[in-house]
Amino acid sequence: MSGNIFKSLATVSGMTMASRVLGFVRQIFMAGIIGAGGNPVADAFWAAFRLPNMFRRLFAEGAFHAAFIPMFQGRRTDGGDAEAKVFAEEVLAGLVFILTILTALVQIAAPAFVFLLASGFEDNPDKFELTTFYTRIMFPYLLMMSLVGLYSGILNSLGRFAASAAAPIALNIFMIGALLLYADAETEISGEAVAWSVALGGLAQLLMLIFGAWRQGYLLKLRMPRLTPGLKRLFALGAPGFISAGAVQINLIIGTNIASQEAGAVSWLMNADQLYQLPLSVIGIALGVVLLPMLSARVKAGDEQGAARALNRSLELSALLSLPAAAAFIIMGEAICDALFRGLAGDALSLFGVRRSAFTVEDVRQTGLALAVFGAGLPAFVWHKIFSPAYFAREDTKTPMRYALIAIAVNAGLSLALFPFIGFIAVAFATSFAAWLQVVLLAQRLYRQHLFRPSAKLMGRFGRIVVSVLCMSGFLIWALTLTPRLAGWAFGREWIVIVALSGAGAVLYGGLAYALGAVRLADYKTGPGGK
Repeated sequence: MSGNIFKSLATVSGMTMASRVLGFVRQIFMAGIIGAGGNPVADAFWAAFRLPNMFRRLFAEGAFHAAFIPMFQGRRTDGGDAEAKVFAEEVLAGLVFILTILTALVQIAAPAFVFLLASGFEDNPDKFELTTFYTRIMFPYLLMMSLVGLYSGILNSLGRFAASAAAPIALNIFMIGALLLYADAETEISGEAVAWSVALGGLAQLLMLIFGAWRQGYLLKLRMPRLTPGLKRLFALGAPGFISAGAVQINLIIGTNIASQEAGAVSWLMNADQLYQLPLSVIGIALGVVLLPMLSARVKAGDEQGAARALNRSLELSALLSLPAAAAFIIMGEAICDALFRGLAGDALSLFGVRRSAFTVEDVRQTGLALAVFGAGLPAFVWHKIFSPAYFAREDTKTPMRYALIAIAVNAGLSLALFPFIGFIAVAFATSFAAWLQVVLLAQRLYRQHLFRPSAKLMGRFGRIVVSVLCMSGFLIWALTLTPRLAGWAFGREWIVIVALSGAGAVLYGGLAYALGAVRLADYKTGPGGK
């Protein structure tokens, strides 16, 4: 596999960016057609979507790969493609067997699962019943995403990142299509249509990945499920890996349940979550997808210095991209939500005969507040995706699991303790705080084990990045005061001004970062093993 981390990251990030742009479009239409806090359909849909979406992130964006990729690469190294393929088929059989049973169980006991997700809905029988209905429709998405995770793990191990990175595009296309087809329908019908589009989008993703694997000679046969030594080892590694790599997602599930006690809060949090997921996916998840196979290959080859250089370079690149995004969310959270969910959404929906966005001023205020708080945790969310592979590449999933359990406990405790005082925003604060705690613990342990040392280049450039971010932040704070006056030049549309100011801030930051020496693109073209 190529050692060029920049090229691989560009492939994954480019496809992820395309998917997330479509995700923005989907989110705009979703907010405009179904709304948020003022509509129980929105709360019901997002609560039901949370569980299958969590498993998508666990399987397709890291946790499953944490256990599978090192073992798959070990089979290829020791026994070639034939042995690796047999191992993958054993995993396929096990996944299909376990997840078919789980899917059937959820279909039968859906109300119990909804109670775990959103116990606060119990006081509203109609909302609870609607959430149960949507859960039954969407839960098979879990089975398909699990298989997508398997096939994408195979392709990523082979250095083929494009297919797995592009697959989520299908889901967004299906959801956008459903929203537009039923834009004029009752919101309950629109919600049901989008729920069905999630299941169909999952099937489309799976077919894309199967085709990609077939082209690489890895079309897997479905065997009879057997608990082989390899599968036992995968489960032993995977169980703690799921907890450690999925701590953020588990925290969001806990947060959803707590937030369900407040009307509209589930939708506000979910909309904010969808917005900060753009930089998290393009930067953190993309880096994690690329970094794990590279670290695993270097560790198995005994090249610890190369692994350390890859880790430093990934942290440098992630800081360069995540810190300005975090600053923008903190400063412009409410303005971004107003621009996207009301201004842009209203103009876009008018093209399809929908008169105005269902997203209210109160939705903007509350979602913007949540986005700002999540933004404060964005660097931690990203760095978690970078530090975790350093453990997973060494088949150590228990240490991150211990830290994840601490983070989950802290998140739940803070959410419950603060909710009576600050309401749903306690969930966003606790999630960000727990993410920072987990990253500190992961980095500290690697440092003590002499597996991570911040290089002089990393520390020097980090300071320059911070200076560039501060200058950009000052510009954005000043520019926001000009928005009402500038709107007159943009046909009265403030959302155009916000988009333009965001772009100007990004250009200013990029120019400063380059001028101060915070970035040298030539460094990334040498790959992680470069000096």
